[in-house]
Amino acid sequence: MRNGDRGPKGTPEEKERILIIDDEPSIRKYLQTLLEVDGYEVSTVVSGNDALEAIGSGTRPDFIILDVLMPEMDGLETLRRLMAVDRGLNVIMLSCSNEVSTVVEAIRLGAHDYLTKPFEKPELDAALLKCRQKKELKAENQALREYCDQLTEDLSFLAASQQMLRIRQQILQIAPVDVPVFISGESGVGKEVVARMIHLRSSRRNQAFVKVNCAALPGELLESELFGFEQGAFTGAVRAKPGKFELANKGTIFLDEIAEMSPHLQAKLLHVLQDNQFARLGARGAIQVDVRVLAATNVQVQEAMRAGRFREDLYYRLSVLSLHIPPLRERSDEIPMLFRHFLVKYAEKFQKTVPDPPAHVIEAALRYTWPGNLRELENFVKRYVILEDSDGSLRELLEMTEVRQRIAPKEETVTPREQGLKALVRSLKDEAEMEAIAEALGKTNWCRKDAAKLLGISYKALLYKMRQFNLDGGRGSRSAAPGAPSAKVS
Repeated sequence: MRNGDRGPKGTPEEKERILIIDDEPSIRKYLQTLLEVDGYEVSTVVSGNDALEAIGSGTRPDFIILDVLMPEMDGLETLRRLMAVDRGLNVIMLSCSNEVSTVVEAIRLGAHDYLTKPFEKPELDAALLKCRQKKELKAENQALREYCDQLTEDLSFLAASQQMLRIRQQILQIAPVDVPVFISGESGVGKEVVARMIHLRSSRRNQAFVKVNCAALPGELLESELFGFEQGAFTGAVRAKPGKFELANKGTIFLDEIAEMSPHLQAKLLHVLQDNQFARLGARGAIQVDVRVLAATNVQVQEAMRAGRFREDLYYRLSVLSLHIPPLRERSDEIPMLFRHFLVKYAEKFQKTVPDPPAHVIEAALRYTWPGNLRELENFVKRYVILEDSDGSLRELLEMTEVRQRIAPKEETVTPREQGLKALVRSLKDEAEMEAIAEALGKTNWCRKDAAKLLGISYKALLYKMRQFNLDGGRGSRSAAPGAPSAKVS
């Protein structure tokens, strides 16, 4: 708020801004004097083109008073073009005529009210009050929608394991304390859900929650996204644009994957955290903001700092309070509950009646390590609901588990003796499968479709096994069956 500014009727608020669009100098002067006495900040233009230029440059008055009868571009055409730029503009029309067709067209195009000249001061006050009430109601509705969205996210924070119950308790303690929070954990563990829950339980819950994915944009674009820019700041900046920090003022900003931010931008962010102010690209003055910053990353922060990819001073500024979200494999006892939660969610979304999953599907889900964490589990359940094929889902889980065990054997939680026995059994099984497939390919002259029929498996399954065992049509050292030609592969 600017010091010394007072709103209408002397209220201690920032002045409301009014733009008057009228080609008659006497009307412009009269309205400007009348409104400035009431504490409004008033600017005037003489034509629709001037108004469009002002709005196009980033000017957003609280109210616009627009004359209908103007040369060159009349008020209705000006209104139509203004609404094309920003439907949120609050416009009051003025006219010497009260023709019903003109009034109806103005309201249809987006005007909030219509005054006929000459009008009394109370009529203008009532029109401004009506506009103000509509604007406040719209803001309240938007806040309510965002609150409901955040509430849905909060309800998705399901906890059954001791680790997650402890984290939920920590969130309840952290949320009311208005300081930055640093959230770490693998991709897909639910860091955004945690951030939204912190916001929802904080004193800022009725204000904006703004998310920015720092890995989604290159450095230059990310800087303009975070801090905004003025008209002409760079090629293509045809109008001014507020940044995410401005949009999050009084609320919360969530900087996801912050370790991917460039060193230059990390330094600028540190300045914002220290001084609570920043400058738009191309601007001369600074903007003061009041924002709570939540940051998250899926990288090892200590390693990133040692490698010089992440500033230590920024990390310590952000990690006043820290939370680490464990991967799903470390809290596998939550999988049945999460599976059923996503099942209900997507059954409702896709309007399907899906029975509880069979016990063997849940058991297979418990054996899988879910490297993609909750995101991977949610996508799997989504497919389960859409396809309605328990057997196919079970096969998919078993295949994923087998592949995962091959590429990440360290994650197996078996004793050395069990691991040795399992490895021996798997080796014998693989050897038998390979010999059977090679023999079938030899009998069918390496026609894979015929070989799949001979083996009683699908063509896709045969291709998967051939890649697994490096059966390449007779060129591999162990892949060709005796007497198999190396030319024909169908």
